[in-house]
Amino acid sequence: MQGVHDAHRDRAAAEGVPAPRASSLTRARSRLGWRPALAIAAILAIPLLGLALDLGRRSDRILLFDGEARLTYAAALVESVIVWGLLLYAACRRRGAMRTVAAVLFAVFTTFAIGGQTYFFDQYHAYLNVDVSVFASNFMDSVVNQLFADFGNYLRAKLPVLIAALGVLYVARRVLRPRRSLARAAGVLAPIALVASFFVPTQNRHVQASTPDVLYLNAVGGLLRTQFGFTEQSNQLRPRLRESLPVPPLARSATAPKRNVVFVILESVRASAACSAFDPDCKVTEHTNQLFPGRFPFLNMRSLDSCTAISLAVLWSGLYPTESRDRLHTWPLVFDYARATGYDTAFWTSQNMLFGNVRLWVKNLGVRKFVSATDLDPTADLDMGAPENLLADHVNGEIGQLKEPFFAVVQLSNVHYPYLVDERGPQPFQPATTSKAPDENNSFYNYYLNAVYQQDQHVARILEHLRSTEVGERTVIVYTSDHGEAFREHGQMGHTFGTYEEETHVPMWIDAPPGTLTEAEADSLRKKRDAYLFHVDVAPTLLDLMGVWDAPGIGEYRARLHGHSLLRPELSEQPIPMTNCAGVWSCAFENWGYMQKNMKLLARSWDPGWKCFDIDADPTEDHDLGPARCGGLLDAANRTFGRLPGQGVARQDE
Repeated sequence: MQGVHDAHRDRAAAEGVPAPRASSLTRARSRLGWRPALAIAAILAIPLLGLALDLGRRSDRILLFDGEARLTYAAALVESVIVWGLLLYAACRRRGAMRTVAAVLFAVFTTFAIGGQTYFFDQYHAYLNVDVSVFASNFMDSVVNQLFADFGNYLRAKLPVLIAALGVLYVARRVLRPRRSLARAAGVLAPIALVASFFVPTQNRHVQASTPDVLYLNAVGGLLRTQFGFTEQSNQLRPRLRESLPVPPLARSATAPKRNVVFVILESVRASAACSAFDPDCKVTEHTNQLFPGRFPFLNMRSLDSCTAISLAVLWSGLYPTESRDRLHTWPLVFDYARATGYDTAFWTSQNMLFGNVRLWVKNLGVRKFVSATDLDPTADLDMGAPENLLADHVNGEIGQLKEPFFAVVQLSNVHYPYLVDERGPQPFQPATTSKAPDENNSFYNYYLNAVYQQDQHVARILEHLRSTEVGERTVIVYTSDHGEAFREHGQMGHTFGTYEEETHVPMWIDAPPGTLTEAEADSLRKKRDAYLFHVDVAPTLLDLMGVWDAPGIGEYRARLHGHSLLRPELSEQPIPMTNCAGVWSCAFENWGYMQKNMKLLARSWDPGWKCFDIDADPTEDHDLGPARCGGLLDAANRTFGRLPGQGVARQDE
């Protein structure tokens, strides 16, 4: 047969006639050599892209998966292949509306599931999961608000994935030729598989033993359930209406000097971003630094969390964050003790009380003077609150109306991501950028420092005005931050994701005019400059400044408070719990631990186990000593939490 073909070819060549083209069968056989391979590659492209990116980010964690985690990860990969494969197959139909619908769903969900997870992991060192999607009241408002603040990086994370998805779609439509019956079946099954992926259980906590795209799709299901009212909210706690237990009338100690108290609470200012002790070269908080050169600094103050709502509960009640939800909503606050002692009271904040039901937490404070973000500016940002120049104007206009003695709290908010920086104001830290790209981390930190600098200007304006008045000569100022802020020191950005130093080591100082402290009180403050102190010590200090820490009428309440007044020699040297998951505010990613003086034990939901650090020897917490070195803290953590973060059901409502 080959000879016949050769003869025909030779005769045609001799006569100048072109040789006949290969037959259609031959061409089909040629195409069949590469088309099936390309078709399979197209179907697997997106699952393999997600897998490759995941291995690039956390191969060290994946290699440590146990048998169960490996199975859930493999199952997630199979689910990924089914979802993207069916959508792509349906998008390759020759005609029909489902061809377009499937193509749009494929491109859009690929972009969000792969690109969106890329952006999220860059910020938080963990993937978006169902816990996050049902995590916050005002979730959509807050997320959209914060994404627009970093929209450039958000697009950079998603656009390459969108281009890749369109490229896969282009190739698939040229190599896949679905049979009519199979195409129809895929057109029905593809959207069913996509919707099913929203609700198919997957391992999303602790080690997150699922592929990033499947975690994202499962999170979409959580968001849908929440928006339509089908989510059980017991694990997504937000403040409810407070009703304080009664505080009997109290009498000030006859030995305590008469003094007013102003308590300043910053937002998200870490210890390294402020000058607790006077420093002639201080740049970040230079205005308050110059204003109070004789202040009493506390260089080792720690918050017990990195969440504003939990910090307020600790600062105002003196309770641990691990107390029950009921107790955190009924225990007397410093405002209650102040009123019972005859103090005039005020709470001025630039925080937006519409976020996460916080308005319910402060509704029954019983203060005579109150202002919040939407009072200052009805269009106040949900996360950053109202501009603090407005807060300063308001406080300076009202503080003179308070009757002595008075207790007032001034709470700031503008140093909350995306950080309010007035372009017309000073920005001494350069280069600065709003980009959260990992390679621009230092410049983004400078942008944060500029926000701190401008906030300090407004705080200084309030306190300078206070000191210029007659009542200012009798007013003690207590100054701290609710928590710190992370900039990738241990992988995460922002706060609420851990209890590492960058999120819990906060500035603190007290300034007291002559005559407002006894010599013993001043001596105690001086001696605690370098001691390890905790936010749980603040409420006892405020009550001591009011002269009621020893009042018989609060003995029952005082017995439950584990902190110690900074005005006295005692220190809080017992193991102290730390967590961002509490009865007033639940967490997207569980994290908790214990601290005792310089030793700290902690764990996050994606950590394989407990970590132990000696802060004296290792202030940046780079060298895990192993949980055995934190012996007593490990026992305390097991008694309090009963498990590692991310394993089982949180004990927030006990």
